Amino acid sequence: MVGVTERHHDTPATGLDAFRVHLFDLDGVVTPTAEIHMRAWERMFTEVLRERGIDAPYTDADYFAHIDGKPRYDGVRSFLASRGIELPEGDPGDAPDAETVAGLGNRKNDMMLAMVREQGVEPYPGTVAYLDHLDAAVPGARLAIVSSSRNAEAVLAGAGLRDRFELVVDGNVAAQEGLPGKPAPDTYLHAARLLGADAAGAVVYEDAVSGVAAGAAGAFGAVVGVDRGAGREALSGSGATVVVSDLGELA
Repeated sequence: MVGVTERHHDTPATGLDAFRVHLFDLDGVVTPTAEIHMRAWERMFTEVLRERGIDAPYTDADYFAHIDGKPRYDGVRSFLASRGIELPEGDPGDAPDAETVAGLGNRKNDMMLAMVREQGVEPYPGTVAYLDHLDAAVPGARLAIVSSSRNAEAVLAGAGLRDRFELVVDGNVAAQEGLPGKPAPDTYLHAARLLGADAAGAVVYEDAVSGVAAGAAGAFGAVVGVDRGAGREALSGSGATVVVSDLGELA
């Protein structure tokens, strides 16, 4: 990996401008939709636990331990297992009220989309500043979104940023291509290949431990962890070569 080390707020990371290909997670890195996802998961699983008379509440710690960065149904499956709840897998076409893994995932997605419509989506100003920096500092920079979400295109459009990214590899693309989700590196590797780079020639930007682990597993040239709550130590321990609180620190 490039010689990038963890930096403090007032010290720019060095080496990242040497890369032409930059691969960004969406929720929590480009847009603050991670918070909306968190609240939708909380609402949905709180209902699930209450309906089953389970006293141990759903908490943000559950989100980071079982859900953050994973494909939707994987997150459902992981959390249910943590509470000893077994449900049929169901089918992606299941109605949101279906008592299946897919049904719960679809229920959460409906809640999240309703929140997006009500609240709108504003990108992180620091991320926009960093995108501007890459445009100016890296001739011919090639940028992609690599997200587990199946709503990435809609969120990017709502944030007014779709034209800033040449490529979007989201949950829909992963399903079509048969790519396993994070923490497997396959979606990031797929995006890098499509943009003409091997892993060593690309940078991954992630706020989730599972996403950072994906970047590390793929042996990418650098893995930038954006600490939106997962914790600097957790991100570094999972393979981040630099950890910042906001991408504006790199601009």
